[in-house]
Formats: sequence, structure tokens, C-alpha cells
Amino acid sequence: MTSATFRTPAALRRAVRRIALAHRLPAEDRARIVLALGETAAGALNAGRPVTLTATDEAGDDGTGRLTLALGLPRGEDVQVMTDQLPLPGEATADGTVVWRVPLPMTPAPAAAPVAAVLPRPAARRVGVVAPRTGDADLALVDEELRAALARADHLADEHRKLKHELAETNSGVLALYVQLEERDEELRKAHGRTLRALEDALRPRPLHVDGLDLAVHYAPASDDTPTGGDLYDWFTLPDGTVHITIVDALGHGITSTRTALTVTHAVRTLALEGHPLESIVARTDAILAPFDQNVMATLLLAHLDPVSGKLSLANGSHPPALLVRADGEASYLEVRGRGVGFPLPGSERVLTTTLRRDDLLILYTDGLTESRRDPREGEQRLMSTARRYRVRPTEDVPASIARAMLTDVLHEDDTLALAVRLRSPGV
Repeated sequence: MTSATFRTPAALRRAVRRIALAHRLPAEDRARIVLALGETAAGALNAGRPVTLTATDEAGDDGTGRLTLALGLPRGEDVQVMTDQLPLPGEATADGTVVWRVPLPMTPAPAAAPVAAVLPRPAARRVGVVAPRTGDADLALVDEELRAALARADHLADEHRKLKHELAETNSGVLALYVQLEERDEELRKAHGRTLRALEDALRPRPLHVDGLDLAVHYAPASDDTPTGGDLYDWFTLPDGTVHITIVDALGHGITSTRTALTVTHAVRTLALEGHPLESIVARTDAILAPFDQNVMATLLLAHLDPVSGKLSLANGSHPPALLVRADGEASYLEVRGRGVGFPLPGSERVLTTTLRRDDLLILYTDGLTESRRDPREGEQRLMSTARRYRVRPTEDVPASIARAMLTDVLHEDDTLALAVRLRSPGV
């Protein structure tokens, strides 16, 4: 262990540099230790207060070694630089000393001088002192350290560029993967939608062609993700030529409500074809289905229309009333009280009978058409005025036109169904 006192930053840096050089430290490590000790001692030395450097080198049995440099600062001197932020971190002790422990190469070079031969000591006590290096030699060492630092910086910059390039390629690949996944997801959604729409079309009754009668329907699900819902219709001709129409709105959305609506329409169709009176069909449908599924709940509107006489009969089970728009624009709701399938005391309280004249328009619908606003009464008023406005259009255009006009400003989405019936004028 050898110690020396220094009064100028230049002298300290030269001594540290020579110690590092004597122990064959790489230029980059040499630069770090010189800068670290210089920055730590700068405050005291610039103020004219000397510092003490103690150097010790130790050799291990395995050929490794360690160089320990201890910088003693004047009493009361604060370390101006945080030791963990130095080019080479040091360890500050309680007595004001900062210590650096630097690993030495595995096999130190034979020419490596001992610490005592490098640090300046009083002339009478020096042993094996090397000749002082010239200013040019010191500058050459500084240049070597600077070149090492620049080489390190260039290497890091090159690595940074490579990482940025790799990251850009990775991001490009990830983006391409996201695009592929999104395209695949979109294809699956479309395929899913096509499948469900095909299922929905399979559930719809076949077009009904009756002389002197126009029928048209429009259906829209609550969401494109669930293109089937609980709104369903059925129409067919009874043996006596009367046209039967069923409008069903099953509780809920999606496939489950579709199954409920389909079950109800099939039960109604069976009862109607068996000849049961219109006023009994709602109650009988509930009685048939309740033992099999007590969770079935649906509203329904039933209509019988004689296409020759125009006689119209309506039965209702908790469903919105039918809207009748006369050829001259007079309009009214055909109110019939009743309770739907799955409701307490199900059944239609009566059958409403009226006459549909030539060019009159009958609108049957589900509540999604009128209850998309906050006030259902407002929806009914808008439906009436809208139906009046579109009554002169061809029957096949009326349901979709009414639905578009009614659903321009929707507070909540719901399945919607609109069905139009019109008796044609003779010769049309």
C-alpha cells in the first residue's frame, strides 16, 4: 500500500493514469478511473486543499487481481459528485474517503509496475521510481483514452441503429400480423353473419301470393353481431281463403329469443289450421307451451283478413296495436287488450273486427319501432304521421321506408319488425 498527496487536479490525474497504465488497464477503463477520481477531488483541489491517494494491488491464487484506490478528502469536505453517477462508481466511507476497487486482468503483464513505483513519494523514501513522462506522453495517453471512448460511443451508436432497425422490422411484422388477424376476424364475422342470416331467412315464411292483396315486411336486428332476434312473423292462408298473420316479439335478443318466437309461431299456426277461434288462440298457445318451458314469454298480435270482403279481425296478447291508415289519410290505432304468452292470465280479452277497404294500409309492427325513443307515445305519434306520409308509396317499399324514418335517432337499439298489408284496387 502506497500513499501520496496531491494539490492540483493535473497531478492527480497523471498519477492515476500512470497507475492504471502500469496495471495494463484498457484505455476505456483507464479513462473512467481517471475521470472518476478527478471529478471527486475537483472541489477540494480547486479550492487549494490537498487530497491523499492510497493505492493497493492484490493478487489472487487464481491469477486474478484487484487494484484498490482510496481518495482521502480534506476533513469537512462534501463529496460534490454522487458516487453512483461517476464514470466509475465508487464507495464513500464515513471518514470522507471514497474507494474504488478495480478488477485486474486475469494474467497481469510482466512489465506491470507495482503501485509504489508509480505514486510520487518523498525522494528519500522512493523505491523503483519510474522516470516522469513528458507532456507529449501524457497527451498521447489522453488521446488513447479519448479514442477508446469514441470507439465505444460509435459501437453503442451502431448497436442503437441496429436495434432501431430490428424494432422497426418487428413492429412492421406485428402490424402486418394485426392486419391479417383483423382481416381474418372480419371474414369470420361476415361468415358468421351470413350463416345467421341464412338461418333467419330459413325461419321466415315463404312469400304469400293472394289475389288482390299486397304483403311486405321489413326486419332489422338490434345488432349486426346478432342478426337473429325475438321478432318474428308468420302468414298463411286458411282453408276458407282467409289470410292469417302472426306477429311475435319474444323476450330477449339473439338465438334464444329466436327459438322462443319460433316455438310460439308454430303453436299458433297449428291451432289456427285446426280451426280454433281467433279469440282463444293466445290462451291456448300459453297452455300448450307452459308445461314444456315455463320461461317462454312473448307478446303477439294475430290478424285474420278476408281478401275478398276486406273483413279484418284482430286478437292481441300484450302487443302494440295495429295501425290502420285509410286511403284518404285518416289513421287510427286498433286497440285490443290482452296478455301475452308467459304473462299472468294470458289471452285476448276480445276480438276487434273492422273492414279494410281498397287502398287502405294496415301496419303491424313490434315495439322496437316505436319505443326507440324515451316516450313510447311520442313513438306512436311519429309512426302514425310517418305511415300517412308513405301510404302512397308501393306496398313493398312502405315497411323499410317507415323503419328508416323512425330509427334516425335511437336511444336504445332493439329488434324491429314492420309488416304492411294493402288491398289493391280493382284492375291494379
